[in-house]
Amino acid sequence: MTKAVLGVIGGSGIYDLPGLESVRQKTIRSPWGEPSAALRFGEIAGLPVVFLSRHDSGHRLSPSDINYRANIDVLKRAGVTDLVSLSACGSYKQELPPGTFVLVDQFVDRTFNRQSSFFGTGCVAHVSMAHPVSPLLQDHIVAAARLEGIDIVRGGTYVCMEGPQFSTYAESMTYKGLDYSVVGMTNLPEAKLAREAELCYATVAMVTDFDCWHPDHDAVTVQDIIAVLAANADKAKALVARLARDFPREHELCPIGSDRALDTALITAPEARECRGGAGAQGKTVTILLSSLRSQDP
Repeated sequence: MTKAVLGVIGGSGIYDLPGLESVRQKTIRSPWGEPSAALRFGEIAGLPVVFLSRHDSGHRLSPSDINYRANIDVLKRAGVTDLVSLSACGSYKQELPPGTFVLVDQFVDRTFNRQSSFFGTGCVAHVSMAHPVSPLLQDHIVAAARLEGIDIVRGGTYVCMEGPQFSTYAESMTYKGLDYSVVGMTNLPEAKLAREAELCYATVAMVTDFDCWHPDHDAVTVQDIIAVLAANADKAKALVARLARDFPREHELCPIGSDRALDTALITAPEARECRGGAGAQGKTVTILLSSLRSQDP
């Protein structure tokens, strides 16, 4: 069995993770460039936990400027097996007011300025994204939320826009009409890269506003959002603490195959691959995914 290591990505308003014991900070080098911040290693009730601030302290990184490949790479290198993404979002549904946590299970990608794969020329892979979220990880999050008295809704679609500007009214009405649940700017390509790195992944989308479709909230402002962010951040930290205390100490194999995603994904013939080390983008693939290419090597 593999020892479970819980990874946590903190989004807007979550730049640290109080409650970690035996904390140490470490910068891990990535051939994909600089991650958002140094990793914070620690334990909660004996469970290894690795925290990464997505926007760095002080919120210096825009959603479009985050190096998502480096972020997922260093978490994989740190031994993370299960990854929880905490992310602020806007809501398209009256029944998902500010302060609600949404455990989304689907994503729609509307970004256009992101690197969303570790693979490319020289080593091509097509992982399945039909079911982008690990159901067992969601089960544990739901149980933790209920024990902490946190209002959480399971299921829903997260549409990821490029940003950093908020939606136009036409965009907001379009996505609402398509029955999407929430809108954010960060969880893709994060979920795609996590799948390629064979990490079990789940998003906790924390509602801060109704976006601009709502007649009483027709202009989203940072000032309005910050007030809700603070309250959401406190609940998110309590959620993670409870999740870690009750989390299985041995990694559970994902029923949808997240932790074996590359078994049937690599299409480039072994003799044609240009990703067996050395310089250049192709040489990064084996280095990046570590054990992910283990069963595909000739």
